[in-house]
Order: sequence, then C-alpha cells, then structure tokens
Amino acid sequence: MGFVLDNQIIDRIMPGILIVSILVGICFAKTVPANFVFGDSLVEAGNNNYIPTLSRANIIPNGIDFGMPTGRFTNGRTIVDIIGQELGFRDFTPPYLAPTTTGSVVLQGVNYASGGGGILNQTGKIFGGRINLDAQLDDFANTRQDIIGSIGAPAALNLFGTALFSVTIGSNDFINNYLTPVISTAEQKLVSPEVFVGTMISRYRLQLTRLYDLGARKIVVANVGPIGCIPYQRDLNPTAGDNCVDFPNHLAQSFNAQLKSLITDLSTNLQGSKFVYADVYHIVADILQNFISYDFENANFACCNFSGRFGGLVPCGPSSQVCMDRSKYVFWDPYHPTDAANVIIAMRLMDGDSNDITPMNIRQLAEL
Repeated sequence: MGFVLDNQIIDRIMPGILIVSILVGICFAKTVPANFVFGDSLVEAGNNNYIPTLSRANIIPNGIDFGMPTGRFTNGRTIVDIIGQELGFRDFTPPYLAPTTTGSVVLQGVNYASGGGGILNQTGKIFGGRINLDAQLDDFANTRQDIIGSIGAPAALNLFGTALFSVTIGSNDFINNYLTPVISTAEQKLVSPEVFVGTMISRYRLQLTRLYDLGARKIVVANVGPIGCIPYQRDLNPTAGDNCVDFPNHLAQSFNAQLKSLITDLSTNLQGSKFVYADVYHIVADILQNFISYDFENANFACCNFSGRFGGLVPCGPSSQVCMDRSKYVFWDPYHPTDAANVIIAMRLMDGDSNDITPMNIRQLAEL
C-alpha cells in the first residue's frame, strides 16, 4: 500500500505552497464552500495509492517539487490544486480513500479522481485497479450521506448547491481503451470511431445527470486535450515525425464537439444547473503551438523520461532521467503536464474568455 502526503506535510516540505495558500486565503475569501473533484490522473491526488493497480504515482521522481511523491502524476500541483488555491482554499482537496479524509474535512470537498479511470467501465483494465466515473459517483454518494448525517439535509443540500464540482475525464477511454496497442486493432474493426464516441457521450450524459441528481449545481466539465501530441502517442506513432498524431486528435475533437452540445443540453434541461464547458483542448493546443511565448523551451519531450525519441515509451519512475528545469517543459512525463503548464491551464480556466471556457469562467461561476 502506498501513501498520500497530507496537507501538513506538504506545507512543511514545500514552504512556497504554504505561503501562496495563506496569501490566497487572506486576499480572497472562499467564494465556494467546497470543491469536489472527479476525473483521471490529470487531477488525481492519491486515491490509487490505496488500490491494487499498476497506475500509481507514489514513486520518485513524481512529486519532486513537493520533496517526495504525493500520488499526483506530475512534478508538483495538478490543475485542480491550483484552482483550489485561487478559490481561497488553504489546503488541497484530499483524496477520498485517504484514511484522514473523514469528519469535518469532507465539508470542504473531496477528490475522487483515479489514474487510469474513464467514462466507460472497461477503460483502464490494463492497469488492474482503477476507479472509473461510475464508481467515483458511488463514492460521492457515500460522502453525501455522511455530510447529510453530519449537518442535516437542508444544510447539506445548500452546501452541494453552492459548491464547485469539476469532472476531468475521457482521455483514458481513448489512450487506454480504444487506442491501446494490444486491443485497438481488433476493437477498431468491430467498433467505428463514431460508435465509440457515441457510446462515451451516452454514458457521460447519464453520469453527469446523476451528479446533478445528487445535488451538484455548479459543474465544470473539461473536454479531452490534444492527446495526439503527448510524448507517448508521438513515440508510438513515429511516422508522424515531429508532428502531433492525427487520429487520436481527431477522436478527441469528435468527442469534444458532442460533449459541448451535451453540456448545452444539460444546462437547458436540468433546472437550476450551471454546467460550464472547459476547452482544455484549445488551451493546450495554444500552449504547444506558441510554447516559446509562454517561456517554455520544450513542448514535445517528457521532462521525466527513460526511452523513446520524445521520452514517451516508459512511465516516469526511479530509473528515469529528470530535466533540470521543470518550468521549461510542457510535459512532465509521457502523458501529463508539468506544474508550470498546469498553472497556465488553471488560470485560463479561472479567468479566461469564451474561447477557453463557456458560458462563463470558473471565477464567475464561483461567484454566482
């Protein structure tokens, strides 16, 4: 069994984050009472440390800028960590499976995300254990009952109605399902991309509706990023040369177009809901295309790397090499952004215009 770094340890070993957290808390009163997080490894905070799985980040050099691994698949903070700080939370939203995530702690939110998890329940099976979105919603239902038992139904429903909910999922349904080398050829012969994407959207509709039925009202839904540009896909498809790989990006774009329509539909038909569509694909594509203007020096090679032209063939681990200056790399490992890239993504979701997030940004949503 692995471990999760609790907030007190994080504060001791990374004083800069403590200072930022305190300053944010002083300068900005919390605009939402709680922050509930659902998703995959892009936003995980350590749930996979507590399940039998090959998808874990509780090994060095992950978390190198925290001083030790935290269960996050990056060198430092995830997008939701940074957003939480911006919203005035002093502590990071804790993982659901951590033994310390009990009692009054859950009143400020819980992180249910799991590396390898997807919208579809078969996604990520190559890792063994993972917590797919249906199971994450089951976990939130348990938290919901605990909160109702703690503060009563009226106060709990008010908490859920004003809290921020975010869902960042879908990449694994392509990367570790439809595009997985050992199964993709057979699956793609049986299931067309259109049918596969349609299946994802149908399932996602039910899941987001269930989240609403459980009391969520302010819900940020992130789309799938340009997965054809990650070091893993670049190394897996060398014929693309220095370019991003077209097919994975086309899958993501097809899904995203239907997801945007789904969000509009849910917002219209679920009374009192405020669904927000976060266009992470657009933001990350812009960073990759204009990386020099964002002060990056490398936009296609993994900072934590072991093999492959782009460092994308082996997950980040103790045998990997690590770049000296993480702030100059967009990608931390074969799949995930660095803390530096996450800051840009998070701030554009917080304060961006309708090209980045619509119909409003997270700061506007929080202040409703």
